[in-house]
Amino acid sequence: MSTRSHPTQSRLPVPSEIEPFSESAWIDVVRSMDEVYNELLQYEVVLEQKNSELEESQQFIYSILTSMSDLLVVCDRNAVIEEVNHSLLAFTGRSEKELKGAKLGSLFADESGCDTAKRVISSLTSEPANDIELQFKTRDGGSTPVALNFTPRLSGNGKLLGVVITGRPLGELRRAYHKLREAHEELKRTQQQLLQSEKMASLGKLVAGVAHELNNPISFVLGNVHAMQKYTPRLKRYLDAVHEGVAGAELRALREELRIDRILDDLAPLLAGAVEGAERTRDIVDGLKRFSAADRNENIEFNLAEVIERSVHWVTRATPVNFRVQVDVPKDLPVYGSPGQLQQVIINLVQNASDATELQSDPLLTITAEPNDERVVILFRDNGSGIPEQELGKIFDPFHTTKPVGKGTGLGLSISYGIVERHGGELSVSNVAGGGAQFKLCLPRAKH
Repeated sequence: MSTRSHPTQSRLPVPSEIEPFSESAWIDVVRSMDEVYNELLQYEVVLEQKNSELEESQQFIYSILTSMSDLLVVCDRNAVIEEVNHSLLAFTGRSEKELKGAKLGSLFADESGCDTAKRVISSLTSEPANDIELQFKTRDGGSTPVALNFTPRLSGNGKLLGVVITGRPLGELRRAYHKLREAHEELKRTQQQLLQSEKMASLGKLVAGVAHELNNPISFVLGNVHAMQKYTPRLKRYLDAVHEGVAGAELRALREELRIDRILDDLAPLLAGAVEGAERTRDIVDGLKRFSAADRNENIEFNLAEVIERSVHWVTRATPVNFRVQVDVPKDLPVYGSPGQLQQVIINLVQNASDATELQSDPLLTITAEPNDERVVILFRDNGSGIPEQELGKIFDPFHTTKPVGKGTGLGLSISYGIVERHGGELSVSNVAGGGAQFKLCLPRAKH
């Protein structure tokens, strides 16, 4: 009987009992559990923050879409409407449910609009297509032109996902443009009226000086004309005798009696003086016309030194007798622009200096020039009390004045600032050591 051998079976030793964890192992487990729990808490906090930010973003986007006055349509790349705003719903008279999922072409009034929109969307790359004018259906069943902007929606790899379309009815744009243009024209008219009002106010202050200035040449002309008027009968009597054929001796005696030779000697200077006085009067009137006339945007070369001299002469005729103006500027100060407008600026600065120094015992304004090859720089410095520091920054503001009520319009310096600025120059102000204010007028020098 044969014996069958059995393979030897290897067995792992089985412990008689489970070895207990060590204390350090339990501590590691607890620490790991704490770390996992802390990470879970942090993840939860971050998740809540992200969720809150997402809700805020959604609310922000919704607020924008709701408040937009422009029409908004969001489509996919197949021109299927995905999102619209309230302005579009109000414009078309359709509901959000009707529009979402509909074709973009359902918004247009004709087939050409559909074809144009498809062509624009298919040709979009990374750049938007602006000011595409298409006819939209309106809620009353009609149509109106709308200017549309097509902006592509791109994926991370630059693939076209859809398009965002914004637009505004052109009728509304045209009305807004018309109102804007009307407002602009009204503003221009108001500015012109203010300019003329300030000119007339300045001119009113100069009336006394101008009257005195005109009185001298007019009196000169009047006196010469009176003298010639007295000579007329004597000349007529002598000429009548000549025509009647009076004999030579008698004619000579008459010539001596009537002092004809003296009259003839006086006629030339009398006429020359009358012409000079008339020309002087004409120049004064021309200056007044240039000063008071509407802005003609003159752009001629002229000598600013002559304008300063004339302006000072006019103002000082109407200011207190003790107000002195010392002018020390070069005789040739060539600039380009309007002599009448810059005369208004200088008259305003001189008149302001007179007002600012009226309480001084010896009111004085000094007008000097700084050497400069590129610009004409004129300094107007008075010995008044100066300008309060809090007023310096507002001195050129319209209707701002430091003068008593009823004495200043608050427009003179503002208008002067604008005139100088239009001439490419600068007008600034500062207080000077020792008291008083200084205005600095800078203008581009005309190149010969």
